[in-house]
Amino acid sequence: MNRMNETDVQTIEVALGERRYPVWIGRGLLGDGARWRARLRGRHALVVSNTTVAPLYLERLARGLEGLQWSSFLLEDGEAHKSFANVGRALEALALLGATRDACVIALGGGVVGDLAGFAAACWMRGIDFIQVPTTLLAMVDSSVGGKTGVNLPSGKNLVGAFHQPRAVVADIDTLATLPDREYRAGLAEVVKGAAIGDADFFAWLEAHADTLAARGSAAIVETIARKVRYKAGVVARDETEQGERALLNLGHTFGHALETAGRYTALLHGEAVAIGMLLAARLSERLDMSHADDTGRLLRLLERLGLPVAMPDGLEPEQLLALMRLDKKNTAGTLRLILWRGIGRAEIVAGVDEDAVLATLKEARARTS
Repeated sequence: MNRMNETDVQTIEVALGERRYPVWIGRGLLGDGARWRARLRGRHALVVSNTTVAPLYLERLARGLEGLQWSSFLLEDGEAHKSFANVGRALEALALLGATRDACVIALGGGVVGDLAGFAAACWMRGIDFIQVPTTLLAMVDSSVGGKTGVNLPSGKNLVGAFHQPRAVVADIDTLATLPDREYRAGLAEVVKGAAIGDADFFAWLEAHADTLAARGSAAIVETIARKVRYKAGVVARDETEQGERALLNLGHTFGHALETAGRYTALLHGEAVAIGMLLAARLSERLDMSHADDTGRLLRLLERLGLPVAMPDGLEPEQLLALMRLDKKNTAGTLRLILWRGIGRAEIVAGVDEDAVLATLKEARARTS
């Protein structure tokens, strides 16, 4: 990464009526305890992390917790560990700590850690504070902002959860230095998704800066995170609990979650599944005469330049994927409700999508990989 001054911190405020919280983006934030310690209201803190991230960053975070009663709870790394069983273990850790209603849960890690830690915080004594300290690009640009928390079931991803907003989000891009290339690229999928939904100018900016982003240029990363967070913060402010507009943020997710579930949460990273899912949604939009092949082509080329997968993994049956899509939370009245588009920057919610068209799109995608 090219260097960037530690004082160059961008602050974006998420406003939800009278409730507000900051998203800080920059370098050196993890050790800046004076900044985020002020968001803790009580004397107890539980740091939830995983066995990959904690050895790298827990000690640095702990310096800001001096004088508090705190402990840590570590997950094994991976989506498969975002489970009810681990929520129970996190709650037991809060009990052993003697955490009171002014306690705080601190999520130090990627999306799995943030989702599970936030859900545990929402459950403990019917809701206590938590702070998001995302250490992956995907979590920085998406899952750490907006208050969605939850866990997976064998039958589907994120079927159980709660809306529970953090007290702050601390996005220290120094943590990206230890992020494997595959996980970094997976985070870029969520960036592309935000632009594809509602910001054609940002999509064009990503096309112009794809090589710099792929090379992890610091200034481009901060600009990318900030633009994506500003967009999401605006959507969340207008529709906190996903009654309408916020559902647009799920472009590609119905396909993607089915791919993740079919692969038992081990075959694809979330961002990889979203990349493939977006492309499937674009191709379905074409099939339904909603969009043009030129837009699908631009999406395909950008994903490929960023090093993201664009083909379905081998061994997945279209009928199985369609069955899993029927379990998606956005569906209503027993019909598929998908996020599709009319071209770059023009996503929309489409109810009653023809299942035959979905199945044909999946079969066509499988044929491309065979």
